[in-house]
Amino acid sequence: MKKHDNLFATPLTKVADFTFDESVVDVFPDMIQRSVPGYESIIHAIGELASMKVTERSRVYDLGCSLGAASLSVARATQNINCEIIGVDSSEAMVERCQRIVQTFSLPNPVSVKKGMAQDVSIENASMVIMNFTLQFIPPADRTALLERIFDGLNPGGILVLSEKIRHPSVAGNELLIDLHHQFKRNNGYSELEVSQKRASLEKVMLTDTFEEHERRLLDAGFDDVVMWFKCYNFTSMVAIKK
Repeated sequence: MKKHDNLFATPLTKVADFTFDESVVDVFPDMIQRSVPGYESIIHAIGELASMKVTERSRVYDLGCSLGAASLSVARATQNINCEIIGVDSSEAMVERCQRIVQTFSLPNPVSVKKGMAQDVSIENASMVIMNFTLQFIPPADRTALLERIFDGLNPGGILVLSEKIRHPSVAGNELLIDLHHQFKRNNGYSELEVSQKRASLEKVMLTDTFEEHERRLLDAGFDDVVMWFKCYNFTSMVAIKK
């Protein structure tokens, strides 16, 4: 049974920086569904993209795989394609729980999960790389080099699926999107205190870019096209294509 997220429901003397520890892992499915608009649609579309783009005897990397939702979506969509699916996460608690989850599924392409930083993963023979709300937690100084390494490790025709919370270029527009997102969370049962304390917790660890910054960085890394296929409030998912 899915555990209810009440991590920020009581007043905290000091709001610590957000970490993907055991307490977050316990409530992560509830947290992500109530906090990220369109999350299930994104996970479903990742499977659809995999069915179109993953090629025989290639690899799929899910960087920042959390509990394996995207990896399992790929595994279900590629049952007739012989490929290797590799999930990587920097949180030991996430990795341990994800390993237990993926082992409960019997699929032709099993998901292997390992602990590591996205910046340190060697990308080779990849037809698809997924970063589903991962890049925003990586230090900005490391982002360009990581995307360049992903591009180099993708085979021709390969894709990077990049989902991110983004920042609108204007202050007024950005505040509007933030207000809409906070209302989305209230509608899903989060209190004003929870919304406020969660925002404070994420403030220093989740550093967002504008879509234009993402697009320019991806094109500079070598990708031929960047397609925004999903957007709701300040959340987006895009596909970067290597021709």
